[in-house]
Amino acid sequence: MANKDEIIAKARESIMEFDSEMAEEAAEEAIKAGINPTEMIENGYTAAMNDVGKQFEQGKLFLPHVLAASEAMNAGIKVLKPAMEKAKAQTKSHGKVVIGTIEGDIHSIGKDIVASMLGIAGFDVIDLGRDVPIAQFVASVKEHKPVVVASSALMTTTMVNQIQIEEQLKEAGLRSNVKTMIGGAPCTQDWANKIGANIYGESASDAVSKVKAAAGI
Repeated sequence: MANKDEIIAKARESIMEFDSEMAEEAAEEAIKAGINPTEMIENGYTAAMNDVGKQFEQGKLFLPHVLAASEAMNAGIKVLKPAMEKAKAQTKSHGKVVIGTIEGDIHSIGKDIVASMLGIAGFDVIDLGRDVPIAQFVASVKEHKPVVVASSALMTTTMVNQIQIEEQLKEAGLRSNVKTMIGGAPCTQDWANKIGANIYGESASDAVSKVKAAAGI
């Protein structure tokens, strides 16, 4: 039987090879070996996904590769989900987080990673998907009363819509009730400061630690 390091390495390889079946096999082996699903996701799938993201930014990989890698990651996480839910049921929820990719933007890879890592960290994640209208972010804040509302933008043409989240939350009288977080390749701390967002998530792990801090954990 493979040891823990070998199983985690297999999870990483499955993402780099865009192999959903291998990702599922690695997840099944992890469950049999009693590996913590959080560790498996963070050190296996997510670590490899971050590498895929970097290679995409450098022009070494293209969008179809990123989507195939994302599918493989989702296949592995799906197998681990029951074990994660079981562990989660034994811990108290840290609160809700609303997350989505901003209107006009169909990229969801970074957002998917952050959403799954927040779920693992013990948050109830309301994932609105991609190409999400601003009004939907606002309606979700009103309905779910989250700790944080997070928007991802992967293009400079769509990141300007993040200003609208700030404005429309103010208009709805909800801005003081929630922390706002932005992320995505073109976003920066300066941009967050400029539009008045509370948090800038530079990477998936950075986003999770800052959401935890915002929730007082």
